[in-house]
Amino acid sequence: MKRLLLLLSLVLLVALASYGGTAEKVTLTVAVFPDLDSAYAQCLPLFNKIYPDIEVIINSLGFDDHHTHVTTSIAAGTGAEDVVALEVGYIAQFVAEGGLTDLAKAPYNAMDYSYGIVPYALKQATTTDGRLVAMPVDIAPGCAYYRRDVFAANNIDINDIKTLEDLFEAGKVITKDTDGDGRNDQWLLADATSIYNMIIHSSPELYFDEDGNCQVDSERFREAFTWAKRFHDAGLAGAIGAWSQEWFAGFQEGTVAYEPSGAWLGGHLESWMAPETAGKWGVAPWPALRKGEERMSGFWGGSFLAIPEQSKNKEAAWKFVEFIATNRDSQITAFKATNAFPSWMPAWDDPMFEEEMPFLAGQKARLLWVEIAKAVPGVVTHKYDAIANSIIAAELGMVLHENKDIDRALSDAKRQIERRIR
Repeated sequence: MKRLLLLLSLVLLVALASYGGTAEKVTLTVAVFPDLDSAYAQCLPLFNKIYPDIEVIINSLGFDDHHTHVTTSIAAGTGAEDVVALEVGYIAQFVAEGGLTDLAKAPYNAMDYSYGIVPYALKQATTTDGRLVAMPVDIAPGCAYYRRDVFAANNIDINDIKTLEDLFEAGKVITKDTDGDGRNDQWLLADATSIYNMIIHSSPELYFDEDGNCQVDSERFREAFTWAKRFHDAGLAGAIGAWSQEWFAGFQEGTVAYEPSGAWLGGHLESWMAPETAGKWGVAPWPALRKGEERMSGFWGGSFLAIPEQSKNKEAAWKFVEFIATNRDSQITAFKATNAFPSWMPAWDDPMFEEEMPFLAGQKARLLWVEIAKAVPGVVTHKYDAIANSIIAAELGMVLHENKDIDRALSDAKRQIERRIR
């Protein structure tokens, strides 16, 4: 009997030693787009201190290629990584098509973290039936980058621009033909669509209401189209497409003086778009839609992490998503690395938010971004938002460039959307 007990004890000790010394390592694949690859690479040492048995492989493609890959692999039911990054504009598409794990359900219970996540970003990833298809990991408070030197040369104080009408009047002063060839070569804006985006991205309503009714013919959309056309027709925008070489040149040479965007733009300007312009930029909140109203507070981008249903490593995938989205150190590390503004509000008390930013002439812009993020209204995410967005964008293009009547454009857009979603 003693020999049997001794043998069993030895077997148990060997088993325990084996379990403790050679725990199976999980290899986790994560699909991202730049600059999330740089941010998460710097977060991995922190992650592996907590989870040494999870090896993370980051696969990065360009923005468009990445989202094409994610879309096709999820649709096919195979080929997707264990974790995928999604930009806010793609969230609705996956609400419609499915294929992503509902993180609100056990064992994830992601809504337990709702107290710390920026409310509007959490709502963007939540469906009308209560599913949470992705976790917000960074946000993009909407602001305006402006050229201090151009505004000063035209005797315009950015603090005096309180309404869209004020911005329009400033644009008439800034926009000009500097070389005398009869064509403007200095503009207030790169493109008038940014005026539309400011108004819509700060709206408490989007393409559909809570009951799923299409509302692109609302007064808010009418105002957005009207203001965009007014800036365009006055020649205050250069009709310069985003991410084009001409767009970059406008920032480098100061021929574009005011660019509505997300907080992230400053990191791009500083690191690769226009590093030689350090000290010439400032950041301002968006103006009010009309006199007597609060300034518009909206979003311009934002990233999310999701777990495809086809993932074979969901437990490890959730640990990674949870760490990136709700760990204060990871959020601050990503912010320092790539200006990915934290969606986790407890990170906002980090001392770096009080720091002066040399590229912005010493402005403490992060404090402004916090205040903007707090004021962004939450809107319903509808499964057909992606369809509505493409249709409304096409109609806005016809209003700006083909002089299509605004009421007709919005009516046509609503009819097309309703036909597509029947």
